[in-house]
Amino acid sequence: MGAPTNLKYTKDHEWIRVESGNIAYVGITDFAQGELGELVFIEVDTVGDELNSGEVFGTVEAVKTTAELFLPVAGKILEFNSILDESDGDNPGIINSDPYGEGWIIKMEVQNPEELNELMSAEAYDELVG
Repeated sequence: MGAPTNLKYTKDHEWIRVESGNIAYVGITDFAQGELGELVFIEVDTVGDELNSGEVFGTVEAVKTTAELFLPVAGKILEFNSILDESDGDNPGIINSDPYGEGWIIKMEVQNPEELNELMSAEAYDELVG
């Protein structure tokens, strides 16, 4: 699966999709979920926090490993996807089946939209993961 062209990407395999104004959704790429394998737990305890680009906003736990999640751009974490939350939907596997759709991890308010220009295009990300 090639990287969708309506998203921006990080070298750490996160994607960001800007919706209306400065509201954006963040998740991990299809490549990342494939490398991690079956996801069993997602933790995001930064809702309400303002973080800088590159700061850890959560973790994903797979059967074999745990990986940190890095914020693509600075901003405020507004929401954790309730489908993934163990106290609500508890279905982290949705990331394995739909990483760019229902498998988004956080909703955020982008602090400085100019930072989006520093991220990779779909073409550049596809080259990275080749």
